[in-house]
Amino acid sequence: MYVIIVSKSKLNLSFESGARVKYIERTAYLNRLKGLLNTPDIKIITGIRRSGKSELMRAFINFIRDADNKANIIYVDFFDLKYDEIKNYKALHAHIENQYQSGISNYVFIDEVQLCSDFELAVNSLHNSKKYDIYLTGSNAFLLSSDLTTLFTGRFIEIPIFPFSFHEFCVYFSEETDRKKLFDNYVLMGGLAGSYEYISNRDRTGYINDVYKTIVNRDLVDKYRLPGTSVLEHLAEFMMDNISNLTSPNKISEKLNAGSLASNHVTIGKYIDHLCDAFMFYKVKRYDIRGKRYLETLDKYYLCDLGMRYAVLGQRNMDYGRAYENLVAIELMRRGYEVYVGKLYQKEIDFIALRQSEKLYIQVSDNISERSTLEREVESLLQIKDAYPKLLIANTGHPEYLYEGIRIIDISNWLLNIEEHE
Repeated sequence: MYVIIVSKSKLNLSFESGARVKYIERTAYLNRLKGLLNTPDIKIITGIRRSGKSELMRAFINFIRDADNKANIIYVDFFDLKYDEIKNYKALHAHIENQYQSGISNYVFIDEVQLCSDFELAVNSLHNSKKYDIYLTGSNAFLLSSDLTTLFTGRFIEIPIFPFSFHEFCVYFSEETDRKKLFDNYVLMGGLAGSYEYISNRDRTGYINDVYKTIVNRDLVDKYRLPGTSVLEHLAEFMMDNISNLTSPNKISEKLNAGSLASNHVTIGKYIDHLCDAFMFYKVKRYDIRGKRYLETLDKYYLCDLGMRYAVLGQRNMDYGRAYENLVAIELMRRGYEVYVGKLYQKEIDFIALRQSEKLYIQVSDNISERSTLEREVESLLQIKDAYPKLLIANTGHPEYLYEGIRIIDISNWLLNIEEHE
């Protein structure tokens, strides 16, 4: 049986009552937090439920303790009953001020901050005092990206975290050496690491389904006081089934209405925003490469984790090409790229990825073993006349090679960054 017990920044490997326990360090996120240490910002860790926000916070606390044994760390976990009496902003503010120590570094960590009423008043006051380095996590439904600017009057930095990457999945299941098997399992199991604790597929998917239902049926309904969940549930399932396809609220509304579920494009548009704010889906806009302008219609939506699609829909209408495109989109975001869907004449380029001065053009495919499929997939890339790198990422099972100047990369190698070290 696989069990995750988080301590410091790793997954603890031990054998107890037949259970195997591991520690995995989420290095990229820890390094991001280390780079923000003692900056004058409110640091806010965001991400979908069960993506590891609280564990990351505790790992960072342990790093600070190891680096500075004189640091004054003020930690509040509102899921712990011992903090029940300070669940209002005045009590929270007083609690932290009473623990302040002059002459040393003072760090404030508040986990599940939304459980404190009017928490933003306490946080803004503490930040304004310039005495604390402040870090927050909260439920995705009550600490949404769209709310942060409204909640915090001081400068804040959002640290978005995602479910496990394929690299982290491989580290977790390091006893498995068959890369193909690991990749195929990752496509279906996804990166919500809490599900790895369960032996049976039924229990794993049940865990992920519970996460999904909590977000849809409780978090978003409570947050936005929705009259019911039927439209939201059908919308979420439609979007899961439609990953990597161009879509719009109008088209979704038409589909749902055809299924005897009354809705309109305004409601659907709002509900899509709610699902994106809860980090379940990520919206990617289109960019006209030739006209050098952003397009306002027919965006794409990518699911935070493919394991959720499998848990909710099973392998119904499973299109591995679109699934791989979803994997690449989320991995690009995980690596800090701005991601757009490219349009050139009547052709589509799956992704334009931007990061500082770097630009990549990317196509994603499943099987390109047939010459005709390869030529079709590279056709749109060959029409781009600038000199930025062009990649075709596919399930090749082979080392990287070049075709007409386009890098052809196996998707599992790309997800593991192997091509960057060859």
